[in-house]
Amino acid sequence: MPRRRTSSSSSSTAPSAPSAAPSASSGSPAPRNRTPQPVRVRRRSFGDFVKAFFAFVALAGLVVGVPLALAMQVGWPLPGGAPSLDWLQREITVQTFLHILTVIVWLAWAQFTACVLVEVKAALSGAGVPGRVPGSGPSQLLARQLVAALLLFGATAASLTPGLSQLGQGLEGNQQPAVAAAQQTPGLFAQQQEQAAATASALAEQAGQAGQAAARADGGGSAAHGDTKYYRIQPPEGRHHDSLWEVAERHLGDGRRYKEIFELNKDRVQPDGSRLSEASLIRPGWIMEMPGDARGGELVEMPDEAPDVSEQVQQQISDYARSGGHAGSGSGSGSGSGGGAGDARVSVPEQRPAPMPATPAAPATPAAPATSASPAADAGQSFGLPEALLAAPLLAAGLLGALGRRRRQALWQSALGAVGGRRGMEPPTPTGDAQDVQDALLVGADPDGVRLLDRSLRGLAASLAGESRALPVVYAAWMSGNGDLHLQLAQPAGKPPAPWQLGQDQTFWMLTRADAERYEDAETAAPYPGLVSLGTMDDSRLLLNLEAVPGIVSLSGTEADRAAVFASVAAELATNGWSDRMTITLVGFGDDLTPLAPNRIRHLDGFEDLFETMSAETRQRRGALGAAGHDSVLTGRTGPAQHTRWAPHLVLLAAQPSDEEALRLAELAADAGRLGIGYLVGTGSADLPGAAWELEITGQGRLLAPLLGLELDAQLLPVAQQRAVVRLFSDADPGHGPDGSGDFGGSGGSGGSANRPPFLVDISEQGRPAVYARLVGSYEIIGLDAPESDRSAQLHEALALLLLHREGVHPRVLSSALWPRGVTEDVRDALLDRLRTWLGTDPDGGARLRTDDAGRLTLAKSVVSDLDVLRSLYHEATQGRGAGSRQVRGRLLTDALVLVRGPLLADRPEGRYRWLTHEIVDAQLPLLVADTGLALCEFHLEKNRAEKAIEALNAALRTAPADERLWHELLRATHATEDTDRLRALAADLIGRSGARGLPPRTEALLDELLPAWRDGAAATG
Repeated sequence: MPRRRTSSSSSSTAPSAPSAAPSASSGSPAPRNRTPQPVRVRRRSFGDFVKAFFAFVALAGLVVGVPLALAMQVGWPLPGGAPSLDWLQREITVQTFLHILTVIVWLAWAQFTACVLVEVKAALSGAGVPGRVPGSGPSQLLARQLVAALLLFGATAASLTPGLSQLGQGLEGNQQPAVAAAQQTPGLFAQQQEQAAATASALAEQAGQAGQAAARADGGGSAAHGDTKYYRIQPPEGRHHDSLWEVAERHLGDGRRYKEIFELNKDRVQPDGSRLSEASLIRPGWIMEMPGDARGGELVEMPDEAPDVSEQVQQQISDYARSGGHAGSGSGSGSGSGGGAGDARVSVPEQRPAPMPATPAAPATPAAPATSASPAADAGQSFGLPEALLAAPLLAAGLLGALGRRRRQALWQSALGAVGGRRGMEPPTPTGDAQDVQDALLVGADPDGVRLLDRSLRGLAASLAGESRALPVVYAAWMSGNGDLHLQLAQPAGKPPAPWQLGQDQTFWMLTRADAERYEDAETAAPYPGLVSLGTMDDSRLLLNLEAVPGIVSLSGTEADRAAVFASVAAELATNGWSDRMTITLVGFGDDLTPLAPNRIRHLDGFEDLFETMSAETRQRRGALGAAGHDSVLTGRTGPAQHTRWAPHLVLLAAQPSDEEALRLAELAADAGRLGIGYLVGTGSADLPGAAWELEITGQGRLLAPLLGLELDAQLLPVAQQRAVVRLFSDADPGHGPDGSGDFGGSGGSGGSANRPPFLVDISEQGRPAVYARLVGSYEIIGLDAPESDRSAQLHEALALLLLHREGVHPRVLSSALWPRGVTEDVRDALLDRLRTWLGTDPDGGARLRTDDAGRLTLAKSVVSDLDVLRSLYHEATQGRGAGSRQVRGRLLTDALVLVRGPLLADRPEGRYRWLTHEIVDAQLPLLVADTGLALCEFHLEKNRAEKAIEALNAALRTAPADERLWHELLRATHATEDTDRLRALAADLIGRSGARGLPPRTEALLDELLPAWRDGAAATG
């Protein structure tokens, strides 16, 4: 039967192709077609022949002429026999030096010849980046340039080899995925690559005719197979690759019918010996049986109707036609023929159905368990908390950790800058949207997931470095609900190091949660800092490695929807816990996101600034990689190179570029993957010229990428939550304060409500509380009966959380603190009922556990802790009655210091109180104790009571041993005793505590003033 042809023509948006601009500017919404075009061979100019001639002469002279000249002029430079003592004592002559130089020239010639052989092999085989000859830097570069110039003359022959390799021969185990190959193609062979692409198109046409030969070679085939049609997977064109979705779209009229093609060909042996197991993993040269209603070019209706191709290809199609047990059933059953693809009983990636087909480099989806491990999975409603942050555990954990670090930094800066009394001790209490967002971060955060991800990736890098293996290129990571981690590699990289395992095929590496928990911190650079969450599919979270994408990632959708995705990506990149250093450039949005990470985020005004900046950085990174002898930033991260040299640079461009700008950007991004540079670009339409991967965000919060096989619940950060998050960080900034002073609660020691603790207790005799909890030191409760032993630990933990948050605790914050892996409403409510019963009521009948108007849990004023009393005593001593009465101040400060019995919750059970990692109370308490000790020291020194001052400082040091201010005052108080030996002993103790780091500069300066001879003692001790 005659071969049906499609009328559409193929187009390419590869940035390097000359035809990219016209096809991109046409604006046609039609899908790209893979119908091969005639080969367009560039005519070589006279200059090309001249370059090739001189390259041949140079190569001949260096490879052949040099050894001939050495052999004829110098001869054999080495001794004729084994060295002897007489030989070593012989006089060194000019001839000796000539022989030594000859040996060096022979070695240089051998190295250069090896470089030439490596470059010729790589150029003729189309293998991508040539192998490196050790220590050959400039020699290999010269060889590469000469070989490239020589191949200009014979580029057609050189370009033919990569195309022939796509006919399906010898692909198993060593084929490089097309996207990865495009990413790694060296720029020196750009002309050959262009001609290779054209030649591959011609070979695709030849391969497509295989069906005609097979159909005509066997007349009985019609009877056996009816109107069964076959399609041969085409070689890549530029940066675009054949996929089942596009095949179904071209020949069945609907890309969603790819499942029919998949079911017809699943697990059947292909010509290269491998099998089709995933719709997203197809290879050039594979044969696909098509449904009976398939139409269009490139189809072969009978296996024997292919007389114009080799007998080998005819035989492949004929053998494949006989291998299918369901040949002839091409009409299929539509989407209902899911079979195994619809199996919901999945636990690993290879068992999960891909909803849409993908290119060979597209992420497949790992399994998800029936339940989610996210704390945000609590049953019930969100109680008004932002759902976007509840559903983003990695983003929430990053933001929460960064917020805690910012608050601690502000606290310490305020403490070190204080003169006299202590300034504000508490960060501003969030209100309104900011309070809701903070609660959502506390509920949604999964710090364990971040910790496991970071340790797993660094552990993998350390293991590979120990085996002298390079890091594989990773396109995506999937974190399943049960904590397993799946990495999708750009190409097979062999067996992973233990405890990693191979996944569904050679391009998946998998690590179970149990194995990940055995990892410890590794002293190595973060291998994949560009991973960022995009969304979830069946409780599994996708992290796309933006810096490894072979080109631009485009994001289409409405401006508001795109902005929510861009804000989420930027916020997670700025605060994630699995990276070291990076640069995030925001163009067209995000001016207010800087407070999240001022050292990471920067802004550019427009495209021209971006293009100028990134052009310079791209050139710089290429040069740095070449000088270091690395193929990509990944090899640099596993070696001795500095981490900062290979830090990723991720560009988020929210404003849609013009077609011309997009093509310029695509050309710039063509080699970005190996340089550690990633681009995410927003577009209003679904077709951005030069985009390698295309994403779309819908108004319903779905993130779609048909060609990548993705349909996710997108991770978003809407504008309202974005502003609230920024407000939290701005309020915590050391330079932010209600009076511009940078204090948490105002500055100076003059008092005022701004410096007032959030909760003050009555410290008079009449203010005895009904329930008193000791938190500073061992945990004790006075005024309540002991609860049931099996409920005691949980009730104590819940009460401690409420005591440390007198402003109120959201019910979901309480439940996520006690049950980090999730809990149902009935269990949580049962705990609250028990806690309410245990605390009881006040004499006026009011419950001691209450709920405020916003639905948050609060404690009655009759329930207090020693930390509340400590804060109240210090406040009253420095800003209350003690500010005007020396006697009152001394008594209050002494009472406050007596309360200090050790660190906060010193005897807490292992595995509980993990929510304290999100708090800054562990930093507040030592500072409060230190301030109390310093104030009491000052009180005693005013009356020259040095021993009393030393006693107060030593009491404070037991809880705040790292506070440099206490040691300084202890040195001064000891100096006031005029006991030089005692001062010298204290200095020796300080030196011993400082270890290898040495004393801080200010401490050294103070010792120079108080004890000039201290350095002599330190030298004698050392």
